Amino acid sequence: MAVDHYENFPVASCLLPRRFRRPVQLIYRFARQADDFADEGDWSVDERLALLKTFGAGLKAIKDGKSPLIGWFDDLGEVIHDYNLPITLFEDLLSAFAQDVTKSRYQDFTELSDYCRRSANPVGRLLLCLYGQASDQHNAWSDAICTSLQLINFWQDVAIDYQKNRIYFPQCDMNQFGITEKDLQQPPQSKAWQALMQFQTERAAALMQSGKPLAHALPGRLGMELRMIVAGGERILQKIKAVEFDVFNRRPQLKGSDWGVVVVNALFRL
Repeated sequence: MAVDHYENFPVASCLLPRRFRRPVQLIYRFARQADDFADEGDWSVDERLALLKTFGAGLKAIKDGKSPLIGWFDDLGEVIHDYNLPITLFEDLLSAFAQDVTKSRYQDFTELSDYCRRSANPVGRLLLCLYGQASDQHNAWSDAICTSLQLINFWQDVAIDYQKNRIYFPQCDMNQFGITEKDLQQPPQSKAWQALMQFQTERAAALMQSGKPLAHALPGRLGMELRMIVAGGERILQKIKAVEFDVFNRRPQLKGSDWGVVVVNALFRL
């Protein structure tokens, strides 16, 4: 399965022990469908928010021990109860997706980080809870990796997001490097643009580096799965740089030939 900013990375793959695959798929189904309510289709703002509220009501029913109206939430509820997953983390995801419906600009990195804290980090924390590997240190490393993956997706998809009237560059960073919203109307390839993108990708790379110890702290196949995800994220950063930050005309993606590099890096270079 895949979900938005994890679309380039293996999820619930054969690397995971079989007992975790169905729970992971349900967690990602929740995130994927809720994210689609915010991003896809032709719904109005009110309709998108109403759809997200139906998921919120489903979570409340699970919390109250009632049967949710959404059929597959019964299975999700079993996973939540069986593994004692914090419902607040699912609620954080809904909060972030609702914010995507109503907010399209971020003043500074503090604002953007708060969005990532709710849009990306909960998935990593839920998986740690599922695996019985949650701790303060593991959560901190996971947050760094998940925020990095979210940022990588932003810089990979600048053009796609701009078409949706969303700009995830912090406004203060754009001002610092002399990039305006008007510049985004046509693919910019100035030195100022390259400097802005280099700054943002280096920030994402530093976050990924700071979270890497988790990929070695998790045991066996869980650790290998995470090393694949980390290596995939780093490969996308390499490809963004390789196209000289021209993500408008040459959106970097992981293709078949990249997976060999990802596997080698995951096995020997992390």
